Amino acid sequence: IANCLSGALGVGLGAFGAHGLKTKVTPDRLAVWETAVKYHMFHTIAGLLSSKLNKTRPTILFMTGNVLFAGSLYALVLFDKPKLGAITPIGGVAYIAGWLALAASGPEKE
Repeated sequence: IANCLSGALGVGLGAFGAHGLKTKVTPDRLAVWETAVKYHMFHTIAGLLSSKLNKTRPTILFMTGNVLFAGSLYALVLFDKPKLGAITPIGGVAYIAGWLALAASGPEKE
């Protein structure tokens, strides 16, 4: 359920960026928002697929990455606080760890 809610949130935030922020922030900040949405959606799909494969650790890491990576970028744009970008690499590490955990988990057993 969490990944489905994350996907819905990602679509909503993407639409908000495209329509609500377009005239409110600089083009550079809008590009940051778009990056957040892309990573958010890619890793929501990865989390959904890993959860369907019963791979708990990668699923949690992808969700953690969404909160820290995409969340910090969303906050950076909304609050115009560049210091929030310091959190972003921690989320990136969570994303990478999620992919590595998925690879290390091996094939699904029947």
